[in-house]
Amino acid sequence: MSTINDKCGRLHQLFGELERISYPFDTNRIPNNGIYILFEKGESGHNADRIVRVGTHSGDDRLRIRLRQHFIKENKDDSILRGHIGRALLNKDNDPFLEQWYIKVKTKKDKAKHSGRIDLATRASTEKKVSQYIRDNFSFVVFEVTDKDKRMELESKLISTLSLCTECKPSLNWLGNHSPKEKIKMSGLWNEQKLNKESLSEKDFEELRRILMNFK
Repeated sequence: MSTINDKCGRLHQLFGELERISYPFDTNRIPNNGIYILFEKGESGHNADRIVRVGTHSGDDRLRIRLRQHFIKENKDDSILRGHIGRALLNKDNDPFLEQWYIKVKTKKDKAKHSGRIDLATRASTEKKVSQYIRDNFSFVVFEVTDKDKRMELESKLISTLSLCTECKPSLNWLGNHSPKEKIKMSGLWNEQKLNKESLSEKDFEELRRILMNFK
């Protein structure tokens, strides 16, 4: 029976065989529905580039939108990843703006509530820094999963398999080490949800292989 570490190594091998995409990217290369696997410069595991995040989307036809929210649209309130990166950058620099970075202003009610509490110029400059870091350091692979329930199930099991592995660890220089979020530092992933739960079974692996073969 495969150990969690073996499964994690096999995942790195499987996803290492897919076409790698970096910024700037053509959204036509990305399926409308699916899962993305994120890699970060300087991070390695299982003799490969280490996976640092797994993500998907709940609404239909939103994978391209989700990736644009991470890489292109400068609004951390629309991107969990941008929020994580901003917190780590600010915390690394002991920047007091970190407290304001936590404030969300997605709705009219939010804007009315927090009007005057946020330094908008500093927020904008922080968004620029987040964009620069993401575009310079992240690459990803994607694969198509059209069924929502299957997407959510696979995402959860992929994240859990990665987070349960004791072999691939973040480097000393990993930006996530500066995250104020303990789950990020402990897992080595830019994920807070679905950690340390049910891992992929052998049946899941066979299904994943079929999905990847069909997508190629």
